[in-house]
Amino acid sequence: MPQHSPRELPEGDPFGAATLPYGVFTTPDAPDHRRIGVRYGAYVLDAAAAAAAHGSAYAGLLDRPTLNPLLAAGRSTWQAVRAEIRTWLDGEHFHPLEEVTLHLPFEIADYVDFYASEHHATNVGRIFRPDGDALTPNWKHLPIGYHGRAGTVVVSGSPVIRPQGQRRTPEGPVFGPSTRLDIEAEVGFVVGTPAPPNTPVPLSDFREHVFGVCLVNDWSARDIQAWEYVPLGPFLGKSFATSVSAWITPLDAFDEARTAPPERTHPLLPYLDDSAAEPGGIDLRIEVTINGETVSRPPFASMYWTAAQQLAHMTVNGASLRTGDLFASGTVSGPDPDQRGCLLELTEGKGPWLEDGDEVTLTAWAPGPDGARIGLGEVTGRIAPARTSGP
Repeated sequence: MPQHSPRELPEGDPFGAATLPYGVFTTPDAPDHRRIGVRYGAYVLDAAAAAAAHGSAYAGLLDRPTLNPLLAAGRSTWQAVRAEIRTWLDGEHFHPLEEVTLHLPFEIADYVDFYASEHHATNVGRIFRPDGDALTPNWKHLPIGYHGRAGTVVVSGSPVIRPQGQRRTPEGPVFGPSTRLDIEAEVGFVVGTPAPPNTPVPLSDFREHVFGVCLVNDWSARDIQAWEYVPLGPFLGKSFATSVSAWITPLDAFDEARTAPPERTHPLLPYLDDSAAEPGGIDLRIEVTINGETVSRPPFASMYWTAAQQLAHMTVNGASLRTGDLFASGTVSGPDPDQRGCLLELTEGKGPWLEDGDEVTLTAWAPGPDGARIGLGEVTGRIAPARTSGP
């Protein structure tokens, strides 16, 4: 049965009233009844039940098995629902977080991954092009990205099966399990309000279309990627799995964490010029652990390209936006050795790489109002052995 929520959370809890992320959950007594929940501390508010009990006009919108109808409802509705939820936090309809099962919170429409960290791009460029320029000539003129596979985006906690594919050896290409399996610590942005084809989204409309923020681990098979990478971009080395958080933190929760991006060193074309826009960076502090040991703390505030610029660029050619589109920042890395967001950088391409049984967890928080912390739901994945035969 649902329990009462604690009226006071532990001091510093990053999932307080300033955060209130959305997810989808089931309970042991109703394993087939997926519904929208809101995290509050170590509890999950059954949003539909609370809305019905309070006679909310949004009860029907919240009584859904995914967040997509809420995402499509638009910013004014997002704000109204969030305001009502804050009035329900002292009531009932709460379940202990440890007793529920969390699911992929929204149906993924399209998935785009960017390459927005100058530190990451520079480090990788030095590894792959030791005798050339670290950055490609276009890097500081546009946000580089690629279209990934939406169907293999999985929720935190899902096992990550070691992928198989072609990889290069001195004797020629061979087929088998990847031996250079890597992570990429990233931040994802979830599109709510759609945009029809041939309707570019300007920087000023970013808040009207993006519902929330989540952590992303874009697992990467570096050996498969290296062999297939030339002349086109990421393919099988990336498309086997991308893990996302079970919780989507509303974009409005990060107002206090807004920060200016790094200084631009090249002039930008008008559709990307954010010099007169609100600060487009977000001061997120990410932590990466492998088997419980912290290996990196990448700072998202250091990202050269902002999410608003990424959204403007991905629609400037006339591409549409759909409710449930997910676009990710690319690997987050900072200037220091302990701020690199993937093993490729942390080990300068030498390894060691992920082994079967390794568990990787990403967590993050941002500064909020009155000293509060704004939390992002964790992303965890454990490496499972390759399936060399059978389904």
